[in-house]
Amino acid sequence: MATAGDKTKETGNHSNDCSIRLENPNIAAMKEDVLYHFSLSTSTHDFPAMFGDVKFVCVGGSPSRMKAFATYVAQELGLEEPGVEPVNICAGTDRYAMYKVGPVLSVSHGMGIPSIAIMLHELIKLLYHARCSNITIIRIGTSGGIGLEPGSVVISQQAVDACFKPEFEQIILGKRVVRSTHLNNQLVQELLLCSTELDEFPVVVGNTMCTLDFYEGQGRLDGALCSYTEKDKQQYLKAAYAVGIRNIEMESSVFAAMCASSNLRAAVVCVTLLNRLDGDQITSSHDVLTEYQQRPQRLVGYFIKKCLKKA
Repeated sequence: MATAGDKTKETGNHSNDCSIRLENPNIAAMKEDVLYHFSLSTSTHDFPAMFGDVKFVCVGGSPSRMKAFATYVAQELGLEEPGVEPVNICAGTDRYAMYKVGPVLSVSHGMGIPSIAIMLHELIKLLYHARCSNITIIRIGTSGGIGLEPGSVVISQQAVDACFKPEFEQIILGKRVVRSTHLNNQLVQELLLCSTELDEFPVVVGNTMCTLDFYEGQGRLDGALCSYTEKDKQQYLKAAYAVGIRNIEMESSVFAAMCASSNLRAAVVCVTLLNRLDGDQITSSHDVLTEYQQRPQRLVGYFIKKCLKKA
């Protein structure tokens, strides 16, 4: 049996091939692959016909936000049909929502590592079965900022865990498996250039801390449980800032790890809803928060439009 200290290190160093890499030899032997949480199956759906032209995948927590993003992208790309709303491809389930606009797929992932991990397993298999290649995948979402004004957008240099390590650790068959959480640096620079060209709101590049919880895991003082002081919290957050961490959320580490393992060019773009050095509760008005949440969408929409113009 594995001990608590056993670890398997996976670095994600692979070839320069642009196709989806499915690191599971069992899939090839399956007559049917049921993507249960998407309500899709290789025996009932023609994945290459449905998704073969996809080049950009954008994922975010809320189904309504990803529907709004699909609508926005349709407008930006000139693919909007008056009076026609985006169709949820996963309408057969209430777990996730998925919308397709030309070469762009917009998918919700729920909240936290377990929820996004389940979605990513099925999304990666979907792209593989559809024989997609040269995919760029971007998580767009919200976060708590550290030392930033609310409304600032953070492009993640890398995802780190709550101990500030750039790795994602998971227990598999009783063993600790550790995967790298580095993101695509070229994509970071491309997005940063787009933010300069857009010039609509503050954008920074920094490390993103991914936690397992919204309250204690992020050092909040307002949860049902709290075993530390304001001083403890401030020391922790200031230490995080000192090592380049600029925001905190709950999905980036597994997102970075799984995308790297699957040969997906990935980025994380999140807006900050508050400065955690100043407080723990989100108190901005609904209208302000709505505008903040649109900022990653506008940046990524601009990036996609720019890429398609070059193609």
